[in-house]
Amino acid sequence: MSVTIKIDDRTLQVEEGMNVLEAALQNGIYIPHLCHHPDLPELGSCRLCIVEVEGEDGVTPSCKLEAKDGMVIRTKSDQISHLRNLSMELILAAHPEDCSTCPKYGQCEMQTLIQYMNVSATRMNRRVKGFKMNEENPLIIHDMNRCVMCGRCVRACGELRGVGVLQYNKKELETYVGTLHDKLLKDADCRFCGACAEVCPTGTIRDAMNYTPIEKRDTLIPCQATCPVHTDIPRYIRYVRQGKYAEATAVIHEKLPFPECLGRVCTRACEGKCRRGEVNEPVSIRNIKRYTAEHTDNSLWMNKIKKLPATGKKVCVIGGGPAGMTAAYYLGKQGHSVTLKEQYPALGGQMHYGIPSYRLPRDVVEKEAGFLSLADVKVETGVRVDHPAELLSEFDAVLVAVGTHKGVILPIPGSDLDGILVNATFLRQASMGEETGMGKKVVILGGGNVAFDCARSAVRLGAEEVHLACLEKREVMLADDEEIEQATEEGVHVHPGQTFDQILDDGNGHVCGVQFSNVEKFYFDENRRAVTVKEENSEHVIECDTVIFAVGQRIDLAEDSGLERGRGNSIATPTEGSLATSVPGIFAAGDAVYGTQTVIKAVASGRDAAIEIDKYLGGDGDITETLAPADTADQWIGHIDGFGYLERSEEEFIAAEERDHDFRPISTGICDAEICGESRRCLQCDLRFGITGHRLWSDYSNDAKEEAAI
Repeated sequence: MSVTIKIDDRTLQVEEGMNVLEAALQNGIYIPHLCHHPDLPELGSCRLCIVEVEGEDGVTPSCKLEAKDGMVIRTKSDQISHLRNLSMELILAAHPEDCSTCPKYGQCEMQTLIQYMNVSATRMNRRVKGFKMNEENPLIIHDMNRCVMCGRCVRACGELRGVGVLQYNKKELETYVGTLHDKLLKDADCRFCGACAEVCPTGTIRDAMNYTPIEKRDTLIPCQATCPVHTDIPRYIRYVRQGKYAEATAVIHEKLPFPECLGRVCTRACEGKCRRGEVNEPVSIRNIKRYTAEHTDNSLWMNKIKKLPATGKKVCVIGGGPAGMTAAYYLGKQGHSVTLKEQYPALGGQMHYGIPSYRLPRDVVEKEAGFLSLADVKVETGVRVDHPAELLSEFDAVLVAVGTHKGVILPIPGSDLDGILVNATFLRQASMGEETGMGKKVVILGGGNVAFDCARSAVRLGAEEVHLACLEKREVMLADDEEIEQATEEGVHVHPGQTFDQILDDGNGHVCGVQFSNVEKFYFDENRRAVTVKEENSEHVIECDTVIFAVGQRIDLAEDSGLERGRGNSIATPTEGSLATSVPGIFAAGDAVYGTQTVIKAVASGRDAAIEIDKYLGGDGDITETLAPADTADQWIGHIDGFGYLERSEEEFIAAEERDHDFRPISTGICDAEICGESRRCLQCDLRFGITGHRLWSDYSNDAKEEAAI
């Protein structure tokens, strides 16, 4: 029910019972305030929001004054000004004088209030509280010398979040905000949600990392910012915690079409930046993604997918890897007629022919490749295209996403001997069940994930002895630690810090070993050329009958394809920020453009290609879609005993002795009993952005601005 009130000669219709301060602010009338926050219960302690009510004596805090029909309110008078200034002077008497030393300088509500009210504490006896700034907690700094006792943080922690670890403590004559017995936040069961820092009007409680307003979201939700496709990670983890796997999967599908594949092989850049990692260990995001994708029937998001009317435009996508499939999927949903041409028998690219099936089962790849049918993509397998420009007579646009399926052989002595294999061909033949030509003693040259895929595949194909050598020292090897550790468990001998001097000939033109030297230094010069310094007299030989080069991959596309080439024989995209090639109407994406990278980066590149090609064909490039239900996250997160010490749930692996002889999947992921516990470890960093932001006097009516200028 609405009532009519008058504030400073302005007649307003407001909800009955709404406090007058909020009624004024929502209608563009500024009343100074400090302890008030629209998301928190009122305290009325700062006495800055006082007003006069016609027919009543004295002044009243407007935050505690309920709107009643016919009420007439004044926000300005000599008495009000005098009492407000007195309140502000008392606050300033215990506040540091130099604002410029505060990390929140320029973003401080207190500072703008001082400007608005034009007051100082010169009439008051100043005092120094004498608190030591507390930087011992992860993520959050407490600087109680700047505290104005507005109580926002305590109310946010208790009433808004339901955590309740902040309280008012006493030190001699000073009252301050802290935890019970001044425990560290982690020991007090803080949820590290950041609500206290979000509502603090000064620099008292603040984030340990500085950022500008523009950088704020990416800094405080780094998992989402770091993900190449910017998946809304906190939101789908929240759904998983609630047991809503269909909704969680729908959130994921809003950004990427292959969550189950990525739930197994994503390189987890998000986990590397997860803020929970500063508390103890990062959230196991990849495994949560995998779990939710495996525990839904996909009907929710499938029933909501975007499918625009037919445009009459035709697109050909060359290459059925993650970049090509992603682009085809989104272009089909934009209404274009899409044909995907893949040279091998099955879709998936490196997901099918590069990553071994013990890491990524082929039925998972086939299942998610099947999602292309939802976008009416026509798939042609067993079709190789070397001259993309010829397709422009039939198609309005062509995307080249052929990946990097051609291995590189280093030009070292002996590299032309029998027994030399290359990574891409070896892994593809192993995937297809073909003869690889591998012997019994194998040396892999290279230290990335692909090199370890080769080594571990060699073990499974029956090699009696497998060695892997690379230039990099162990601590800077390119492969994931998980890959290195599991390979070692399976019997692979890892030799970091080694040069590849020469491959030895057995006298009959066949490999019999590799000569190495220990690396003293390895770095790249200013021209990005590798520089290797060997240890003197450190030459040694590892005997073998097979050498697999795993030092890089390039695109397998005819030299006379008609497309300009770039570094490493990649497809050049001459215009910065564009995926357009040197031939109008032809675009390129994925590894073919930037070299062998990750599946998730290829998906991101495929999305970018779909956006650009859609615009080229006359569309708006908007491939966004809403697949999950619209909802508002609950700001109440509650107290969890020992939250800061909750251990990370790791995926479960089959024992090495049971997994090293075949290509069956080696990981069972996170078990049913642990998924809820792992998902509740999330700090829910995104909830901060559901808290009403700071509202400054300069955001309101011209009257307030003019008054402050006088």
